[in-house]
Amino acid sequence: MSLLVKGHAQGRDIVTVTPASAGWKHVGFAAFRLAAGETLPIILPADREGCLVVLAGHADIRAGDQSFDQLGGRASVFDERSPDAVYAPPGTLLHVLAHGAVELALASAPAKGKYPVRLLSGAQMQRSVRGKGTNTRYVCDILPETEAAESLLVVEVLTPAAHSSSYPPHKHDTDALPQESALEETYYHRIDPPQGFAFQRVYTDARDLDESMAVGDHDVVMVPRGYHPVVMPHGYRGYYLNVMAGPQRAWHFKNDPAHDWLMQR
Repeated sequence: MSLLVKGHAQGRDIVTVTPASAGWKHVGFAAFRLAAGETLPIILPADREGCLVVLAGHADIRAGDQSFDQLGGRASVFDERSPDAVYAPPGTLLHVLAHGAVELALASAPAKGKYPVRLLSGAQMQRSVRGKGTNTRYVCDILPETEAAESLLVVEVLTPAAHSSSYPPHKHDTDALPQESALEETYYHRIDPPQGFAFQRVYTDARDLDESMAVGDHDVVMVPRGYHPVVMPHGYRGYYLNVMAGPQRAWHFKNDPAHDWLMQR
């Protein structure tokens, strides 16, 4: 099975990854596009929490008995501002109303219903810069470890043209805290301009998994295990939304020893 899931260029449903389709246990992901005035109902399963992210555009979101109006506001994911999002526990009925064109992402993972519905305001999200030189990238923590959730970790990353990201190659597929945690992960890619592409490789030390992909706009790369670097070619900026979840809600990773020398430069 390929780790690359191609997105649809048209229609409401852009791309969907479920635990069943991915062959794993934890991460679920879906992306949607809505036209002005269009609505989208979502019912979270009785055993999965969700994080609904307004990637672009404005939308009203009703989650259970709470309503959040005019969320979002970015013209695109490449705007230099954070998104708004809504966290919801298992079984929640979500209803979205689009004001103009809207792009949404829904992350989900196992949960028992420990935390209530709440707004994750973009104004409160932490933004940071990682790396240096052509390894510089720009990060926004949407649902990090410091924010309450049972399984989900959600973050977005903007990678300039001709830069690498998720680099040096790192992995988080072994339950060996505090050195490393076991987390499944999806990468939802956007490319600017959209006719471009990114390169992503997913590989293990033993090379029993070693897949290199040319990734297009709206595609998803599944990372069940192994290292997973991304490279943008000249002329094209990259964005990705990461969703991670595993047996424990902690992000501890291990760099590929063959490339760890890069951290000393």
